[in-house]
This record gives sequence, structure tokens and C-alpha cells, in this order.
Amino acid sequence: MYIKKIELKNYRNYEDLSLEFDQKVNLIVGHNAQGKTNLIEAVYLSSIGRSFRTAHDSDLIRFGNDFATVKVHAQKEYTDTKVEIILKRNAGKSIRKDGSVIHRTSQLLENIIVVVFSPDDLKIVKEEPEKRRKFIDRELAQIKPAYYNSLSNYKKTLQQRNAYLKEEVVDPSMISLWDEQLIRYGSEVMRMRKQFIDQINIYSGRIHDHITNGKEKLRIDYDPNIPYEDSTEKQQDQFREILDKSYNVDLKMRTTTKGPHKDDMQFFVNDINARAFGSQGQQRTCALSLKLAELDFIKEETGENGILLLDDVMSELDEERRTYLVGTLQDNQLFITTTDIDDEIRANYPEAKILSIEDGKVI
Repeated sequence: MYIKKIELKNYRNYEDLSLEFDQKVNLIVGHNAQGKTNLIEAVYLSSIGRSFRTAHDSDLIRFGNDFATVKVHAQKEYTDTKVEIILKRNAGKSIRKDGSVIHRTSQLLENIIVVVFSPDDLKIVKEEPEKRRKFIDRELAQIKPAYYNSLSNYKKTLQQRNAYLKEEVVDPSMISLWDEQLIRYGSEVMRMRKQFIDQINIYSGRIHDHITNGKEKLRIDYDPNIPYEDSTEKQQDQFREILDKSYNVDLKMRTTTKGPHKDDMQFFVNDINARAFGSQGQQRTCALSLKLAELDFIKEETGENGILLLDDVMSELDEERRTYLVGTLQDNQLFITTTDIDDEIRANYPEAKILSIEDGKVI
């Protein structure tokens, strides 16, 4: 899978752009705040229908304009595909896939599959659980529409339950209605998260072993907020029991204190908790192993090679990790943003397409 062409209109600082890409390596070069990340953000938008930088679509529309459009043309193993997204400042967004309007974001998923790796991702091990949940949700949603649907329904139910808990008078029978929905969708979310992390653990462990020349063993564990059960029935019973026990606390706190919205995952290097006791170098190697494992997971699940966006991350890695990164990505289309092309990048990617960006224009 690779992106062949992108067309932008009034997107961020791009007024009008039509650009073809190399199917292997694209180096996007320019000073800060010129539009390098905006360009790969638009590529990412075509995969999941939302930005990896902001939750507000209006942020994507060029200042002074009422709309923006993003058109991405991609080649999959057996077919072409085109995604067109129209963003309107006061009227939401519309999405077309291969010329047909789609009405749910889940219909866009499993089409163009993109992994983004930025300096923030290097902090995923040591930062707060929300960052790790976002990683799980973002990657799983791309290739499993069923996960996206279960997660969306869970979040909607959670929002409704939390809103009701803030009312002056709370009827326990009403809470129980929300609880059954939370239990249904939350148990599905937990099941798919567990499966995903178990697979990622295998792939990342193998990668980490190679990066460290066998000196370190990485293990990634699912850390659910509610004890995990293999049986759906047992999981739902467990969830229901915990919601019942936490009802008085929820009422006092006016929010739902238990559930997969509090999940986490843990990283262990040689059986030592990397978040608590790992060095910065170990934490960064864990993060690199994790991001590369995504590509293995995508290939295994879809048969396609995912597209990798490296947003100013090369300068954050030492030579050993850069060398490993370069050497393992021969089959994936790469987009690499950088402020300058040093000798190492030139040596590693002699045939790359170089795109120089200045103030939202390719020069």
C-alpha cells in the first residue's frame, strides 16, 4: 500500500496543493512552522477521518476560509482507492470513499492504513495512561471497525452516565440502564484490547531483542482497570459486580470511576517496570519497538504494508536506533519530515523524493 497523490485546498497553511509521492521514501524538508507536519497530518486524516494533533476539525481549515478539502489517492495491493474529505467550519465534515458518500467513520477504516511516529510517541512509556490508551484506540480502530464501533458506543454511554450522575436527584434504576450498556460495550473493548496487546507484545519483543542485540527482553502487559476474564459471560458479571460496588463512590464523585476508560498497559525490560525504573534510553527503545510492532500487526491482520509517517523523529533517536529503523522499513512507504537533510539521511535514502516546503508551498 502507498499514497500516490494528495490534493489540498484551504488546509492549514496550504491554499492550493497537488502533489505526487514516491512509493518508497519521501523526505519533506523545511524550517519549523512551514507546513511539513500539516502535510503528513492530511495523509493521516485520510486513514481515520481525524487528525492526530487536534480534536477540532475547524483547526484544519485555513484561516479566513469556511471550508477545506483533502483528496488522497492510494494504491493497495490489488486496487486503487481515493478518499475525499470536505471540512466545513459551521457544518461538520463529509467523506467520500471511491466516489461514494460514507455516513459513518467506521466505513472509512481498514482502507488506507497509516502509522505516525513523532517525538511525543517516544514519551509513551513514561507519560500518563491516557497517552497509552490513545495509542491502543488509534491503532486498533484503523483496522478493526468493530472495535471503533464498540469504543464509540462505550464512550457515548459513559458520557450519558456521567452527565446523569451530576443531576441533583439520581435514580438507581436509571443508572442500571447505563450500566448494562457500559458492560456490553466495555467488555468487547476489553476483549479486543487484550488480544491486540498480546499480539503487539510478541512483535515488539522480537524487535526489541534485535535492537539491543539480545541484551534486553521487552514484555508488554495489558493492565485493565477491571480484572480481565477470558469468558464474555464472566467478564460481564465481573464488570457488573464492580459497577455495583463502586456506585456510592461514583455518586459522591459524580463520575464513573471504574471501567476500560481507566485501562493502561505496562512495559517491562528484563522483568523490571520500564516506566518506574527504566532509563530514558530504555524507554525510548521500548517506544520504538512498539511503533515498529504496529507495522507487523497491520501486515498480519490486513495483508497490506502500512504507511509510516516519521514526524521529526530521526533527530530524536541515536545512531544505533536510526540505523535499525532504516534497515527494517524496506517494504513500507515512508514520509520523513526534517529541518535539513544530513549526510546520514542522504546515504540511507539516495533515491528518495525530496519535497522542500516553505510557507505552505512546495519549492
